Amino acid sequence: MDLLSNKWIVYLALCLFVAGINCNSVENKIYVKLNYTVPCVRLLNSTHQIGCQSSLSGDVGVLHVLESEENLDFVLRNGRNPPYMVIMESSLFTRSVMMKLKNGSSRVAGVAVVEPTSNPPDGFSPHTRCPNENTGVYSENYGPGLAHCNTTKWNPLGNGLSYEEFDFPIFSMKDDNDTQLIRQCYMDHNRPMNGSDPQYPLCAMQLSSHMSAVTSTPTCMRRNSISFSMSNDMVCDPLSDQNIWAPSKPLNTTQNGHKANESVIIVSARLDSRSFFSEIGPGAESAASGLITLLAAAHALRNATQDAQLDRTIFYTFFHGETFDYIGSSKMVYDMEKNQFPIDLDNVHSVLEIGQVGLHSSSNLWLHTDPVSMRNSSIQEEVKNLIANLKSAAAGLNVSVTEPGVTQPLPPSSFQRFLRARPFPGVVIEDYNSSFSNKYFQSMFDNADSLNVLYPPNLTPEEQLNHVTNTAKSLAEVATTVARALFIQAGGEKTQISSIKADELMVSRMLYSFLISSNNSWTQEIVGLKDVVHLNNNTVNFYISVEQQASLPTILVKYLLANLTGTAVNVTQENCKNQKESEDDKESKHLYNYFWVPGAAPPNSTERDGFCVRSTVHWSRAISPAFLMENYTTSEYSTWTESRWKEIKGRIFLVASHDLEMLTLGVGIGVLLSSLLLTYIMSSKADILFSSGREPTSATY
Repeated sequence: MDLLSNKWIVYLALCLFVAGINCNSVENKIYVKLNYTVPCVRLLNSTHQIGCQSSLSGDVGVLHVLESEENLDFVLRNGRNPPYMVIMESSLFTRSVMMKLKNGSSRVAGVAVVEPTSNPPDGFSPHTRCPNENTGVYSENYGPGLAHCNTTKWNPLGNGLSYEEFDFPIFSMKDDNDTQLIRQCYMDHNRPMNGSDPQYPLCAMQLSSHMSAVTSTPTCMRRNSISFSMSNDMVCDPLSDQNIWAPSKPLNTTQNGHKANESVIIVSARLDSRSFFSEIGPGAESAASGLITLLAAAHALRNATQDAQLDRTIFYTFFHGETFDYIGSSKMVYDMEKNQFPIDLDNVHSVLEIGQVGLHSSSNLWLHTDPVSMRNSSIQEEVKNLIANLKSAAAGLNVSVTEPGVTQPLPPSSFQRFLRARPFPGVVIEDYNSSFSNKYFQSMFDNADSLNVLYPPNLTPEEQLNHVTNTAKSLAEVATTVARALFIQAGGEKTQISSIKADELMVSRMLYSFLISSNNSWTQEIVGLKDVVHLNNNTVNFYISVEQQASLPTILVKYLLANLTGTAVNVTQENCKNQKESEDDKESKHLYNYFWVPGAAPPNSTERDGFCVRSTVHWSRAISPAFLMENYTTSEYSTWTESRWKEIKGRIFLVASHDLEMLTLGVGIGVLLSSLLLTYIMSSKADILFSSGREPTSATY
């Protein structure tokens, strides 16, 4: 009996296994999964939610390829098979089209935007015309006439799409085999012929991007606290990452607060950008141009700051999350005010910020200052000195520096968060006067092409990495100007600045690493072994995301800054990892950070000669103080969060007509009822149907 039971168990398991295989096989025959889909996700702040989402099980619609804006009538009014899943080229991804689809969302199941192979010549920016207008320094209490971009619209091409809420999913798709398959499916099944409606079956698409958080940050954080007490099922996370900073000379970082007799020049750039789609944030002009310039300037100053006895310390700083109401800079200022940072605001002498410096149309840099703080005579004098130093530094170079000829506010910049704390002398360097020269601000088109990072044809990846582009030459000139000005501002002699020059090849390699491919022979030499796995063959995504691990821009900047400003030291790998130069060393970890990097591989060998880099590079948390104070309704700080989600996917399939579906359902219900009736009859007549004649008990043989 036991043997028989075991056989039945084996047979049952085998049947279930075969059934599972058949189910997968059937699913693959019905659905075609889309391999590369990037969603628009939901973000929330203290009052609103923006972005996109699908229903819990995903939204399904009949495919329609939008050929022109006039063709919208088919989707919104005339088509007989709604809801529709609209496929469009990026040229149709405009505010006009998207708002029409939003207003007719009962007939729209979702939108898929095909990534272009070239940028739109007229520009495109889904950001607002006045970025970060409510969290900068200008308000009713500080320069009210300059608040809310009253005097200038910094981003005139901004259409605000990134700050709209859509109740259907919107995905970006590469123009590859998946897109060709979708188009072919549409042509074969859905395209109207000779004015007549297409016949079933029709080609349909399902997009799934259900977001867990709703309404606002206060609501989702309240749900987080409830969920955390009952389970670990959170619904949203604060946008956060890391700020990277490095003083030009060692400072004791274990002792926070004021440093006596220490005067600091903060030179900064932003570490982040974004676009409408969360995983596509190339940020070539809006982020990469500034941070690469700052890295190149820091490299040019390495020897000069070590050899000269300077009066002031240069503080190289990279702020993260500036796109979302200045997350990184507001956190650093907050820490300085609370004596939770190695220096405080009293140590800050002046601020120099490097913004968008791609130099699109000319070789002119604009020096922006704050007209309100300059009403103070001492501030005005220091600002004039800084501007004079920048002009002296640019002498003899292929760039010119100019001040705006009219009174206007500072452009969107981290410096504004310092001014909210107190007046400081400061200058923001940009490549524009009164509005962005970047036609693709905070969009997926702010890429290598928009920055004119171009390579001759037929170059190998290694040759592209080491090819000095015209853009690299321009940024090297800007970096040289910045480095020389900082040297003078820190107390260095003007007669010594001629030897300070940015490395064009280094700039070109950084452009390639951020804008083309982060996984290359150069980055493999300088990025630590535990982080080298994050390198990939794509453009770096500058979106800040949430604090689960450091983003790729943070990792790259951390190692680049360490290698470009630090020193290789003869230290064992074990001591390097333990942050000390010898077994008895207990002081160095308070002043330096140590990085063990792979180094270059010798010829004909796969084993790399690793070494230890000692640098002053440090990092601190870049998260809005609102989340530290648990004040999610504040207007003082950023309150941006990102919703969590379960699954992101897209697939296409053929769908039958509604009548056929109803007929199939009806037949199925009929078969079910018939089976139940037959089972009932057989059960009630079981004694008759299954009885067998019995022999009399008196029968004998």
